[in-house]
Amino acid sequence: MFSVCQCETKRFDGSTIVVVARCPALPLLSGVVRLNENVQYRLVIADDHPLFRGALRESVSGLLERVEVAEAGTFDDAVALLEKGSDVDLVLLDLAMPGVRGFSGLMYMRAQYPSVPVIVVSANDDPATIRRCMEFGASGFIPKTLGVDEMRMAVSRVLGGGVWTPPDVDLGAGSDAEIAELMSRLATLTPQQVRVLMMLSEGLLNKQIAFQLGVSEATVKAHVSAILQKLGVESRTQAVIAAARIESGQWSQAAAGVEG
Repeated sequence: MFSVCQCETKRFDGSTIVVVARCPALPLLSGVVRLNENVQYRLVIADDHPLFRGALRESVSGLLERVEVAEAGTFDDAVALLEKGSDVDLVLLDLAMPGVRGFSGLMYMRAQYPSVPVIVVSANDDPATIRRCMEFGASGFIPKTLGVDEMRMAVSRVLGGGVWTPPDVDLGAGSDAEIAELMSRLATLTPQQVRVLMMLSEGLLNKQIAFQLGVSEATVKAHVSAILQKLGVESRTQAVIAAARIESGQWSQAAAGVEG
């Protein structure tokens, strides 16, 4: 394991940042992409479990010469970091955390910040989930059971411009045609429409969605209409059911009670 020869704490857009430097005399792990030692990398770790955030931070700090790591315990906190910060090089995103359901957080990140690569980090390592994450634009997928060396390999591969998934996952195994069509439709949603669909899945009314997003009810209605059109459905309930079909059970809110 790498040792850290320098460490300091400073502020990164209002969040606590750990700045670390790996001892340059230590060799790189086998399979790790060699990164530019003169670059200051900026990463965001979004996970609601502090202990796991710490484990990810330790893995990253042992890999990179210079890195700033910002942590977020909710999806909204992660979005706030990306909105306030500049030149974020990588987001490590948990699929299941407060403020996000299933693949919706990944969909929002890819739509709103298309230039920022995202590695999904999840306890759900089902091959279908991994394939869908990659189809929605993730640059990598790290199961939470993965060892430190493999985590570092994944991070270095993505920061080097590549992609990384567990080697035993067959990304070529496709979905059926109907699911593939639905996924392509979901991918056309704008970031705000993704957020509205997330809130619809929680059974929120238009006025509640408007309040949370800070927009008018008329704007919410316009978003809902656009969502229905893009998904090819006729009601809010059908939109939630359609989204749930690809979420591997992660959008667990029942469609019953969703405003029609």
